[in-house]
Amino acid sequence: MRAYERLLKYVKICTESSPDTGDTPSTPGQWDLARLLVEELKELGLENPSVNEHCVVTAWLPAAPGCEAAPALGLLAHMDTAPAFSGRDVDPIVHENYDGGDIVLPKEGRVIRAADFPFLAGLKGKTLITADGSTLLGADDKAGVAEIMTLCERIQAENLPHGRLCIAFTPDEEIGEGPDHFDVAAFGAKYAYTVDGGAAGSIEFENFNAASAVVDITGVSVHPGAAKGVMENALLIAQELNALLPPNAVPAKTEGYQGFFHLDRLEGTAAQARMEYIIRDHDKGEFTVKKALLQRAAAQVQAAHPTARVEAVVKDTYYNMKEKLADCMHLVDNAKRAAELAGLVPAVEPIRGGTDGARLSYMGLPCPNLGTGGYNFHGPQELACVEEMDGVVDMLAHLAALYSK
Repeated sequence: MRAYERLLKYVKICTESSPDTGDTPSTPGQWDLARLLVEELKELGLENPSVNEHCVVTAWLPAAPGCEAAPALGLLAHMDTAPAFSGRDVDPIVHENYDGGDIVLPKEGRVIRAADFPFLAGLKGKTLITADGSTLLGADDKAGVAEIMTLCERIQAENLPHGRLCIAFTPDEEIGEGPDHFDVAAFGAKYAYTVDGGAAGSIEFENFNAASAVVDITGVSVHPGAAKGVMENALLIAQELNALLPPNAVPAKTEGYQGFFHLDRLEGTAAQARMEYIIRDHDKGEFTVKKALLQRAAAQVQAAHPTARVEAVVKDTYYNMKEKLADCMHLVDNAKRAAELAGLVPAVEPIRGGTDGARLSYMGLPCPNLGTGGYNFHGPQELACVEEMDGVVDMLAHLAALYSK
């Protein structure tokens, strides 16, 4: 079975995670995919496929004869999809022999415009998979799941060389909780890769330092007819606070290593409001500066509105894994070599985001990230390339062979 065939099946299971439930996993649909994967891993003959009480799926593929001394290599992907856009009732569409132009999706008038996404020119003639315009696709990261599963099937069917492979599929990566209940010691890998990136051949060992910030504002609510000198409108205070942050330090105006403040949610009334930010920067020093700047902005608007209450809580989420991979750059070098052997163009680039691998690297498991052949994640214009997914499976097979020696 090819990887894309598995993807078409997996995306139909709703695994959208949620930051609001407080449960682990955060949504019940993730159990449905986890149980399916356990059954498929059993059919593929892996060792001890199971899902634990926290919805982490694990299995092991014993080393091929003669490769028993090789270091155990981990491969991980996450099962959930982003809550930024609906992942329910996904209807995948296969577009064969893509002509390089706009892709018109059948629902909600959405179009994936070639002018907006220059990478599409390089996919001309290939087979693409999208959703119908009403949901995201879920290639992030069900493409990675499908590729790892396909590798496990292929590596045994073709008797390819490999050391012990440690396989894991995690829940709730999209809400930053993927490794919360991950047992690195029990997993048993010496090194690992997450398969959770974009274009096939992309290799990422640098990511943002990340924090979340929640600002709760309690205003003073009175009748607007008698409000002079008394009312403190929580929504207007929120606007004042946001205006104190650098206007160009937002996702839509930054790229590469540039960090940002992202106002992800603003809700409330004149009486009470909540602002939710994510704060990102590759540089640890600049990351610290950004967090302090938001706290100062909160203090400044509090001082300007003494009868209101402004409370800001900033919490670190993950850090740049570059620090933990400095002594393990063979992981990057071998990934580049594996990409070349698979006929892909390796592209080493920083992640403008994070993966489970960022936290796992700080938990003692060095873990860079590899591309999946997916694009435009977290929205209705998401797509995956069938041929690139095949290339990722080839790359993983070469990577396993390189570490078997």
